[in-house]
Amino acid sequence: MAAAIPVSVSLILSSDSQPSQRLPVILSSSNIQHPFLSLHKSFNFSSRFRVSSKCSPSSSTTTTTTTLTETETSSASTSYSYLEDSYKTGRFLSNEEIEKLNALQNFRYYQQLETGSICVRLMKPEEMDITVKLLAESFVESMLLPVGYVSLLRYLVKQYLIERRAAMPHAVTLIGFYKGKQEMNTGEEKEDLLELAGTVEVCFDKRGANTSPPTPTSPKNAPYICNMAVKQSLRRRGIGWNLLKASEELISQMSSMRDVYLHCRMIDLAPLNMYTKAGYNIVKTDSIRVLLMLQRRKHLMCKKLAVLKNPSDIPDSDTELSSQLDMLKS
Repeated sequence: MAAAIPVSVSLILSSDSQPSQRLPVILSSSNIQHPFLSLHKSFNFSSRFRVSSKCSPSSSTTTTTTTLTETETSSASTSYSYLEDSYKTGRFLSNEEIEKLNALQNFRYYQQLETGSICVRLMKPEEMDITVKLLAESFVESMLLPVGYVSLLRYLVKQYLIERRAAMPHAVTLIGFYKGKQEMNTGEEKEDLLELAGTVEVCFDKRGANTSPPTPTSPKNAPYICNMAVKQSLRRRGIGWNLLKASEELISQMSSMRDVYLHCRMIDLAPLNMYTKAGYNIVKTDSIRVLLMLQRRKHLMCKKLAVLKNPSDIPDSDTELSSQLDMLKS
């Protein structure tokens, strides 16, 4: 590959309700920048602003009262976990952005399934590697690439996720944990350990939108759902459907706009059927000329969300998600 040619790998992962179907992925070398996965020359910033959650006692007294209890201190330290990561982007956050970060941190979507249950929440920094692994493996599977490409794609995907985290709270990566059920010989049901089942990216507004969105382009100021992937062994269990519903619920909480957009390749019938069932309508379709750019034709789909009335129940086993995180990394 000539050094003068800019390299760009584009990634659009969509949920798949059938294991025999491949996740829709677009690989393009014609674009200088790609909306979903781009490798930039530099990821360092000349200035970084950081809020440390591990303050010394002397420094903490300047921002808190002397009557602050240990419980409150622990809670405040936790609430700053995402703020600390966000301040590293080299920009100050407004009060509104800080409130949105706290809302993202507290978001939970829980749903009972026929074969188990799923909990969807914000991806934490320490969960990035397992999310990268899922996305890279899904990409290799859909493109029928050799397994040796996984390492390269994991590097590229990780750089992309790092960049997208810098867009918080205007964009976010959600992950879903699945807990299955097994029926024992005694007739009782035994719950399996939690495992990462899928991921999805949600953009809430113009500041969280990608600079070079795929065609047909959606309104940049409108919420947008993309990069959905479901673990191959857990498909056909409603994981993709609930990732979509969790995204819609979060959008209802974070954005005042009700029109939500997403893309679906024309050849991917299973995701297309799922989106149609969920209430999405095709508003525009790629011209046949995109085939000349070695890209698949895509539908731009839109759905008008109803006003959120009953938020998803928050699971009581949230602490269990953290306790089993180390097992997921192995």
